[in-house]
Amino acid sequence: MEILAFGVQSDEKPLIEKAFAGKHEVRCLDVFLNRDTAPIAAGYEVISTSVNADLGSAVLQTLAAGGTQLIAQRSTGFNNIDLDVAERLALRVARVSYYSPYSVAEFAWTLAMAVNRRVIRAAGRTRDFDFRLDGLLGRDMHGRTVGVIGTGKIGEAFTRIAHGFGMKLLGWDVAENPACAELGMAYVDKERLLAESDLVSLHVPLLPSTHHLIDKGALALMKDDAILVNSSRGGLIDTSALVGELRAGRFLGVGLDVYEAEAGLFFLDKSLEGVDDDTLARLVTFPNVIVTSHQAYYTEDAVGQIIDATVENIGDYLAGRHSDNVLVPARPGT
Repeated sequence: MEILAFGVQSDEKPLIEKAFAGKHEVRCLDVFLNRDTAPIAAGYEVISTSVNADLGSAVLQTLAAGGTQLIAQRSTGFNNIDLDVAERLALRVARVSYYSPYSVAEFAWTLAMAVNRRVIRAAGRTRDFDFRLDGLLGRDMHGRTVGVIGTGKIGEAFTRIAHGFGMKLLGWDVAENPACAELGMAYVDKERLLAESDLVSLHVPLLPSTHHLIDKGALALMKDDAILVNSSRGGLIDTSALVGELRAGRFLGVGLDVYEAEAGLFFLDKSLEGVDDDTLARLVTFPNVIVTSHQAYYTEDAVGQIIDATVENIGDYLAGRHSDNVLVPARPGT
């Protein structure tokens, strides 16, 4: 069987081809799945998609009409998929429920330390042979308070690093993680966490209940010199409200690997085009803000695990097996 894979990055392509070798043929496309590209999938029973694919109603209907029966998404998050429509169309949908949590946790800390120690500004200066230290003053993390919003696998990995720094640990989640509690984490309400933390890092999924979890009110509770990091999903933060706080001179630093309107921008080269997103354009002008393009997961280890799990998901589908990765099973008799 030939599998059609959408949104394949150049670094990812050889890993995909190696993983599929001897099992299935795979056709890799660098274009992302959306309304315009969905017709390409006609005749493919199985397709694989990336995290920024548009899997809304219109795209799913096009896929179903073209004969697609399995969508194997190469990510953990699935907020881009209309699962109700997929079920109605008898489209089976699978995701990758687990990959290296260290990839994202380590990158979240990379963002935190980069804004804290002004690494981007310092590197830019030394490239121009400007070796002044003015404006580069950071602070120790040791002894300060970190607030971890979401203490699942990635949040736990982030917390272990914070524990290594010697920080006071605060956590907020719908359920406590015993491993984090053993490290000395105190679970508190969100308001207290925001008010007391010197660093706040987000590690919760994007759900209707977590959309704009960090809104204007939440931002107002944070310390003026706090650091905010989001390596989870852009929709967790009300970006317009964040820009307003930054314009008022608040926050030591903000590190964002995700953005709520990133679809159609992230993973693409827009350097020769005008980007008409005024909020993003304003956001990247602040000297205390770093924005990266959803790369926290992008390590050899994590991407390899994602691809291996995708191959297994396809194998399970062909063999009629069910796994925890399946979000929408095919209807009985299909």
